[in-house]
Amino acid sequence: MSEEQLLQMLQQTKILEQHLADMASQENSLLSVLRETVTAIESIKLLKEKQDSETLMPIGQGTYVKTKTSSNNKVFLNVGANVVVEKDMDYAINYLEARIKEIQVARQNAYANKQKFENELVRVRNQMNSIMQSRGPKPGSGNV
Repeated sequence: MSEEQLLQMLQQTKILEQHLADMASQENSLLSVLRETVTAIESIKLLKEKQDSETLMPIGQGTYVKTKTSSNNKVFLNVGANVVVEKDMDYAINYLEARIKEIQVARQNAYANKQKFENELVRVRNQMNSIMQSRGPKPGSGNV
């Protein structure tokens, strides 16, 4: 095998490593969205039980304002593309539970893709190691 082919394999390992890092980042993002969605469902369920109660509302950067919740059983739900609709709490819970299923499928796909890249990376590294071992020490390298 030529030096050029080894260099191509080395470049391939770098690309695979970058893909692995991207997949890990995607998995982490999906996990964060999943946790946020579960928290939203739990919050809506609590609001249904304790209507007309005081709560803290986040306004950003760890800052909150005290507010009262109303008993109208409505929430504002972002349905994508910055579109927010007013829906009853049960609808919102069902919508968010459906989103959880979508997120879980996306996480499974990301994990499967990551596994493919990991397997390919191991294969390429093993192939490179095999080639390097079959070449043995170079003449004049001091290894006897």
